[in-house]
Amino acid sequence: MYTATRQESEKRTISVNSVLKILGVSTSGYYSWKKRVVSDQEKRKQAMKEEIAQIYNESLQIYGAPKIASILQSRGHVITEKTVGNYMREEGIKAIWVRPYVRTTIDPDFDRKLKNILDRDFKPAAPNTVWVTDITYVHTLEGFIYLTSVMDLFSRRIIGWRVSDSLATEHVIEAIEKAKRSRELSQPIIIHSDRGCQYVSKSYIEATPAGQYIRSYSTKANPWDNACIESFHALIKREWLNRFVIKNLKHGHELMFEYIEAFYNTVRIHGYCGMVSPFDFEANFAS
Repeated sequence: MYTATRQESEKRTISVNSVLKILGVSTSGYYSWKKRVVSDQEKRKQAMKEEIAQIYNESLQIYGAPKIASILQSRGHVITEKTVGNYMREEGIKAIWVRPYVRTTIDPDFDRKLKNILDRDFKPAAPNTVWVTDITYVHTLEGFIYLTSVMDLFSRRIIGWRVSDSLATEHVIEAIEKAKRSRELSQPIIIHSDRGCQYVSKSYIEATPAGQYIRSYSTKANPWDNACIESFHALIKREWLNRFVIKNLKHGHELMFEYIEAFYNTVRIHGYCGMVSPFDFEANFAS
């Protein structure tokens, strides 16, 4: 085993001392820092950061400093919202939320122009007369992913869908275009959505031109106006996705493909469809 000679040790010591001198740090201070014991205050701070991270993850990364501080205080901790916020910044975590749509030009008649044409008439007489669409979030180990779905309300069949890692409007358009490719449209149809920024965007309006589509919107803050697609999104989570720890976008896409294409549309019986699948319900209508 090699043992450094005294001369070599002295050379290294001289080298360290030279660096400390340049940095303006005393030798005694440097070695005292190396031997320091973590203080009780630092231990408490680290323990608090770990508890904050636990609450944050249990909330699906939704809670920010105000809610986390409230939970900590309910557990008996004496801590302020400001301190929680500082600790979260130090750990690089923050509440996940979607920035609201901001209109650069305010139209006083904006809400009035978004008509609810569907008006909760959830029983169209034929396919390709009413489509409904919406977005839902799904939690994964790498963060949220988003499922955009387009349903033909006649059969409750999912005719277009897209899984993405963001709420960008382009993903909604991709789901709409997929729905178009799966159907042959011979007359204008109603397409209903909520008032999310994606569905009032210029891109969405261009993808659903007035000559072919009649755009319908839920009334403000009323999810029941789009209850059927909301119900489907709750169903896919309850019956299928909640069984798994979803790893990432790819894993989520595989699970959704298996449920939508290999089960829901073609196999799963539906009470509204007379206890047959959406696919068979449309086939029976056609025949």
